[in-house]
Amino acid sequence: MISVPGFEGRRIAVFGLGRSGLTAARALKAGGALPVLWDDSVSSRMQAEAESFAVEDLTRADWTDFAALVLSPGAPLTHPKPHWTVVKAKAAGVPVIGDIELFARAIAVLPDAERPKVVAITGTNGKSTTTALIGWVLKQAGLTVHVGGNIGIGVLALPAPTPGAVYVIEVSSYQLDLTTSFAPDVAILTNVSPDHLDRHGGMDGYVAAKKRIFEHASLALVGTDERWGAAILSALTDSGRAVTAISTSAHPGESRDPVLSRERIELDRAPTASPSPDRPKDWVPAFAGMSGKIEARPGAIRIDGQVVADLRAARSLPGRHNAQNAAFAYAAARALGVSHDAAVEGLLTFPGLAHRMEEVGRLGAVRFINDSKATNADAARQALASYDRVFWIAGGRAKDGGIESLTDLFPRIRHAYLIGEAASNFADTLDGVRHDLCGDMATAVAAAAAGAAAERGEQVVLLSPACASFDQYPDFEARGEAFRAAVLALGAQPFSGPASAS
Repeated sequence: MISVPGFEGRRIAVFGLGRSGLTAARALKAGGALPVLWDDSVSSRMQAEAESFAVEDLTRADWTDFAALVLSPGAPLTHPKPHWTVVKAKAAGVPVIGDIELFARAIAVLPDAERPKVVAITGTNGKSTTTALIGWVLKQAGLTVHVGGNIGIGVLALPAPTPGAVYVIEVSSYQLDLTTSFAPDVAILTNVSPDHLDRHGGMDGYVAAKKRIFEHASLALVGTDERWGAAILSALTDSGRAVTAISTSAHPGESRDPVLSRERIELDRAPTASPSPDRPKDWVPAFAGMSGKIEARPGAIRIDGQVVADLRAARSLPGRHNAQNAAFAYAAARALGVSHDAAVEGLLTFPGLAHRMEEVGRLGAVRFINDSKATNADAARQALASYDRVFWIAGGRAKDGGIESLTDLFPRIRHAYLIGEAASNFADTLDGVRHDLCGDMATAVAAAAAGAAAERGEQVVLLSPACASFDQYPDFEARGEAFRAAVLALGAQPFSGPASAS
């Protein structure tokens, strides 16, 4: 655990006693603070009392007595309206912060020689894979690495800082809204597309939250395939910041060319960086005064037109979006002093993440891919664009816009099998695409497997729902496991190699 100094002997209000709230309370108590906890849930309050924390009804508290409010990222800071604790804190002049801010303060007070490095990752899609991939590459290179934040372990529950260690932290927009001094050595924005707009008051608020990751960062790595990322890159460059653009396109803001076969031909023709002293292979993003660009193509990372990493052997990194994830990991590793060869070796051995383009099994010539993490159309786009033809299982609780933005990829869909609340609406959108209303996962998997088996050659059955899971499952993990169970129930051979990631 990371103890948080700076609040010794002072009362700190902590609202929201989920994973991040209780962990924050423990870290504050370890640093000498007097955390005062509250949650609307009786069971959560009972758990806090069982750990001997002070539990007080914050609706009746004297807020002028608090040094800070540590707010759960699940409670709204500004929209649709501020949480009642935020209203009380602001009226009393009490700062509102979150667990990432506490982590930042704990790191900042350490002497330079003892301060670990921090890599922070945010984005609408791809941030979990990029976080896990960076952690993997750095660990394979022999560094002491702690991975957590919005993925896996809460940031304050990670091991205490030691000299030379690296924290690789996934950060959500909710968490970034609650930061003021977070200063990662490497800050990464994978991409931006509309999401969580109700919590940020619209797209401008959402983009502003994501941009906060760069406010005090030493080096910025920015995905520029969407216009919002391109605008952030431009603003950072104009301010003289050290920033590197990472794009799957030759032109910032342009990302949705579905024709990948042409890019594969270009990869075959592209020169590969040689061991001789050349700029790309020796390239290291500097922490100050340097800007640059890395191009990511399906199966390759390029700098100055040269292929510095051939990813075609990386089973867990298919598609252009994974090439971009790999480019972020390569740049972050090089910035932290990892050699070119060690960085590339780490990319090629990455085992992938569950529910992110994870190959779960084979039945004859049919491969079954679990991309349950694709809870919106932009995430599903990445999976659909990675295969020439798919038997697609989609549906659930639809996000705004449904799948209308995916029409350019419909020619890749051999047949769609629709489940959940969105099935009928998706069927209307899939005009001209063969589809069945299947209702539940087991029915969809059986139908898709039969359809794929009737075709010649290797086929792909892809679960990439483009929807939230909450109509039928508690979360995307449960949905992915239901897919896996249905696949194995058909007699498919479980996949024993590395899982594919998104």
